Amino acid sequence: MDSVHIQGVWIAERLQERMKGQENLWLAVTHLGDPKAAFLLVFPLVYFTSKRTGVALLWVAAFSEWFNLIFKWLLFGERPFWWIGESRLFLDREPNLHQFPSTCETGPGSPSGHSMVTAAVWWVVVSSLGSYLYSQTRSVVLSVSPYLFYLVLLISVGLSRIFILAHFPHQVVAGSITGFLMGVVLQRRVPEQRPLLFFMASFGLLLTALTLNAGLRLLGIDVSWSIALANKWCSRPEWIRLDSTPFSSLTRDCGALLGLGLAQYWRPGGWSMPWAPRALSLALSSMGLYHVHRLPLPVQPQSLFYTLFFIKFVMVPQIVMVLVPGLVHMFTHKMKKH
Repeated sequence: MDSVHIQGVWIAERLQERMKGQENLWLAVTHLGDPKAAFLLVFPLVYFTSKRTGVALLWVAAFSEWFNLIFKWLLFGERPFWWIGESRLFLDREPNLHQFPSTCETGPGSPSGHSMVTAAVWWVVVSSLGSYLYSQTRSVVLSVSPYLFYLVLLISVGLSRIFILAHFPHQVVAGSITGFLMGVVLQRRVPEQRPLLFFMASFGLLLTALTLNAGLRLLGIDVSWSIALANKWCSRPEWIRLDSTPFSSLTRDCGALLGLGLAQYWRPGGWSMPWAPRALSLALSSMGLYHVHRLPLPVQPQSLFYTLFFIKFVMVPQIVMVLVPGLVHMFTHKMKKH
């Protein structure tokens, strides 16, 4: 794999050279591809456009990120920002590369989680939009346009991950292909009108991941090897964030799935609202999620951080599917009476 990694490093160097001065653009793109964006940004936007697609999106986001974590634990992928130093293959000519605030992720590198979750989540969006456009217009050209956007988005997110030294090119390609396949498969199994017990299976996902983790440790495999390397080679210690650890991803996914089940349990089918109340619900939900996301969590003890992180993502579907639309529905209903 050394030759593949070396080529990936030179590709990253050329990208940074040619895109000098565009760092903010590529950091914005990599934030758009962050799995958190699927839960906090894309989910409310899609849900208030199409409830079924919104539920499918949350479902696919959680499962694709969970599978990404399992793949990472099994594949032991390196990340460029630490491999360059660890490999000791660049002593004669060290590449001219820079790290960024989003570079220092602590999980293994293969496959790319940003590319995988982006490919899975946005497949749900563009395939639904493409079908809707064709049903309304019968225009093949118009219905294909979302898929062109999808391709551009995947390429952009992948380039951003290579640019900031978070991934090698082959990890981006693997993540994009795997995410696309997962999006196609999982979209056909949207959990609508399921009993709450079905969503309690989120604890099964948590238990499965923890069992795999424990099993690898019993085999003498240190599953936290990547965290030590990230801490060693990150150029700025403050860029190491606890919410980028593999266990944070796991608690986010399990929390979101449980929250989805609770939301459908409290209000099966949601509320039927015209476009204006939906737009208001979207705006209020986005504001609510922004403030929930910005809430500072204590990083010590870590068990408390992960518990609160889990609760935070349980709340995401409650805010979007129950609390905000419920309040808007109640307010608009009273306005109609008067």
